[in-house]
Amino acid sequence: MSEEFLPFSRPSISPEAIAEVVECLKSGWITTGPRTKRFEEDLKAYLGAPQVLALTSATAGLHLALLALELKPGDEVITTPLTFAATLNVIVLAGAKPVLVDVDPRTFNMDIARLEAAITPRTRAIMPVHFAGLPVDLDPLYALAQKHKLRVVEDAAHAIGTEYKGKRLGSFGDTQVFSFHPNKNMTTGEGGCIATRDAELAARMALLRFHGMDREAWDRFGKKGSQHYEIVLPGFKYNMLDMQAALGLHQLKALDGFIQRRTELAMRYQKHLAGWKELTLPQAPAYAHRHAWHLYTVLVNSETAGFDRDAFMAKMKEHNIGTGLHYRAVHLYPYYREHYGFKSGDFPHAERIGDSIVSLPLFPAMTDADQERVFRAMADIFGRQA
Repeated sequence: MSEEFLPFSRPSISPEAIAEVVECLKSGWITTGPRTKRFEEDLKAYLGAPQVLALTSATAGLHLALLALELKPGDEVITTPLTFAATLNVIVLAGAKPVLVDVDPRTFNMDIARLEAAITPRTRAIMPVHFAGLPVDLDPLYALAQKHKLRVVEDAAHAIGTEYKGKRLGSFGDTQVFSFHPNKNMTTGEGGCIATRDAELAARMALLRFHGMDREAWDRFGKKGSQHYEIVLPGFKYNMLDMQAALGLHQLKALDGFIQRRTELAMRYQKHLAGWKELTLPQAPAYAHRHAWHLYTVLVNSETAGFDRDAFMAKMKEHNIGTGLHYRAVHLYPYYREHYGFKSGDFPHAERIGDSIVSLPLFPAMTDADQERVFRAMADIFGRQA
C-alpha cells in the first residue's frame, strides 16, 4: 500500500483551460455569456450538428428533449435496463412510462432484434444508450423509428466523439444528448449538451432551458440588450455557465487526443487480459465504428474466479486501485419495481451483466506504468503470473 491510490477515472485539465477559467472569473461575466456561445459554436463544428444547446448536465438534456416532444400521460418511451438511473428518471419526470428492451450480451447495447416487439400504439420515442462509448446499431433502429413514426433521443452521455459507420454521433439522426461530467471523455466540471437537426425542437428546448424566458441574461444585460423579456412557457434553470464553458473550450480541442489515449489503454487491456477465464472482455460489433472508450468494463466470472464482482472490487481497493460499477440493472431498483412491476428475470442479459460488471481504471493521464500496476494487482487477485 506504499503506492498512492489509483482512481478509476481522473479528468485531464490543461494549464490553458485553467487560465481560461481564471480569465472568465476576472471578466466579471461568469454565468451564460460569450464563452458559452463560443462553446456551442465549437460543438456544432465538432459534431456536425446544426443546433447545439449547452446545459448543466446530460440529465437536463434528456429531460428537455423529452419535454419538448410534449408527451402525454400513457405515452411510452423505450430504452434499456443497463444504464444509469437518469435515463429512466427523465422519462418518468417527462410524464411518460419507461418500456425496456434487454441488451445484446456481446455489446451491452440495446438488442435491436428485440426492439419492434416492444413498440405499441402508445410508443412515442426510442431512447438508445451508447454504452461505454460503443455506438448502438443505429441503421435498423432508425428504420424502425421511421416505420412506426417515432422520435429518437439518443442517450450519448458516454459517446462524445463516437462514430457509427464513419459518421460522428451528432452529425445525423434525430437528437443526441452528451455528458461533460468529470469522469466522461471531456468535462466542464458538470455539464452536457443537446445536438439536434430539428430547429423547432431546438427553439422549444432553448426556452425550457431558461425559465421559458424569450431572452437570456447575455441578451438582457449586455450593452445592446434590453431588460424587458416575456415568459412564454414555464421553464427550468438548465443553462450552462461561462465558467463551465471556459473549461469546455479547451477540453473539446483535446478530445480526440483523449480518445486516442483511451483507445491505446483499452487495447492494452484487451491484449493483456485475453484468455483470462476469470473475466469476460468487451466485444466489438460487426459494423464499422469508432469506440470512444468512456469506460473499459469487464465481467467477473464468479464461478471461475471463486468470488464475485463486489469481492473483486474490494480486493482491488486493498491494492490501492479504484474501480467503478457501471451499472446495476436499473429496473431492479425499488422505485421501478414498485411503480412499474419490474422483477428479477424480466431482462436476464442486463441482470447478469449488472451483477458482474466492473469498470477498470481508464483515463488519458493514466500511464503505462499505472496500467502495469492494475495488471499486477489483478494477477495477484486471480492467482496468476503478473
